[in-house]
Amino acid sequence: MTTEYERHIETLRERWDAALATAGYDAAVIAAGAPALHYQDDQHTVFRPNPDFLQWLPQDDCVNAFLLVQRDSRPRLFFPAARDYWHAPPEPPAWASCALHIDTFEDPEALRSALAAAVAASGRTVLCAQHDDSNLGCAAFNDSRVLHAVHYTRAVKTPFELSALREATRRAVAGHLAAREAFHSGQSEFAINLAYLAASGHTADELPYGNIVALNHHAALLHYQHLDRQPPAEHFSFLLDAGARVHGYAADVTRTWAAAGDGIRSEFRSLIEDFDKRQQRLTAAVQPGRSFTELHEAAHREVAGALIAFDLVRGDAQDIFDLGITRSFLPHGLGHLLGLQTHDIGGHLADRTGRQQPPPGVYPALRLTRVVEPGFVFTVEPGLYFIPMLLDELRASAHAHRVNWARVDAFRCCGGIRIEDNVVVTADGCDNVTRAAFAEAGDD
Repeated sequence: MTTEYERHIETLRERWDAALATAGYDAAVIAAGAPALHYQDDQHTVFRPNPDFLQWLPQDDCVNAFLLVQRDSRPRLFFPAARDYWHAPPEPPAWASCALHIDTFEDPEALRSALAAAVAASGRTVLCAQHDDSNLGCAAFNDSRVLHAVHYTRAVKTPFELSALREATRRAVAGHLAAREAFHSGQSEFAINLAYLAASGHTADELPYGNIVALNHHAALLHYQHLDRQPPAEHFSFLLDAGARVHGYAADVTRTWAAAGDGIRSEFRSLIEDFDKRQQRLTAAVQPGRSFTELHEAAHREVAGALIAFDLVRGDAQDIFDLGITRSFLPHGLGHLLGLQTHDIGGHLADRTGRQQPPPGVYPALRLTRVVEPGFVFTVEPGLYFIPMLLDELRASAHAHRVNWARVDAFRCCGGIRIEDNVVVTADGCDNVTRAAFAEAGDD
């Protein structure tokens, strides 16, 4: 781990040195940040560090820490470690000292004085932070020329980052398997979520995002946010979108299951199995040099095929795609960059200069439009949903006659399907980290 971390820091130094040189700076100060207070309260919100800082020091316990990155120099960490009997004082991980020069300060004012002196001696310096801090003496604040360049390169992960992402995926998969067992035993969304947390080894605050634990028709809400305390009268389906974090890096995994039984449960199970094969075809199509927008359109073609195969929509698959009918069943993007953030930054960047490549107008929710490169990590998460609002719009459209409404209405109680894997792009395809973690856990 130490060797991987040292090499990781070397890669970051190269990226930041290039970005600073291009923008005309000698150094950057990267602030970890601090949590905000809840309104009219003395309790703080859950703290997440500035991702630009977290990439250098991968731990959340770093409130009000700063990193000074000087071109061609060892990065210097200014770390607050005040004595405190209210909270356990933070400590930087011991292994970080192999790559960072670490100064700890019990006095916050002494830290700021030392940092300001270092900035003054560093030449032209840019501050990268959530909030400006003129007292530090930096020449500029969040210069986009620097940030665009480093955010563009952040899509390509280092071996250290890949190790963290793989371990996060293993923890997420352990949670998914426990949640599946809780679902099949008839438990509530609330109880299923507790099973997930215990198996993945997380508190709710440590998760990369709030778990989506959706029974039955709740799966038709893409970001369903509640946890019913009581189980429904009948279990039809279960969609779980839940991840994990290791060293700040996120896994993002979704699975859908049907309850045991005949009738619509059996049909929905068959639909899930068919859609799982389609999702794997999409994953197998990931190649360096392909546009992610092209992969997204391939997902809509697979949705068209599933709709026709299960007699939900009638007609030719190409016509169904061309008419935009699939967008009523798949309103979100195929996937997104994954890393320090669940929806990692830089998905619409066309190059290091910050030139944007927005999604096509018919796919406004597409978070990734870049050409796929080796080292990218992103999700592949097609879905097929029975969303009342979108179905009502489709029923009122000129294409309503293409839909077998009796079949569609029968599936409404199941909500929908999403199957999401995390993949690492390789030189000639991709490595499906999620499927590997399920196989490692003995669940293919």
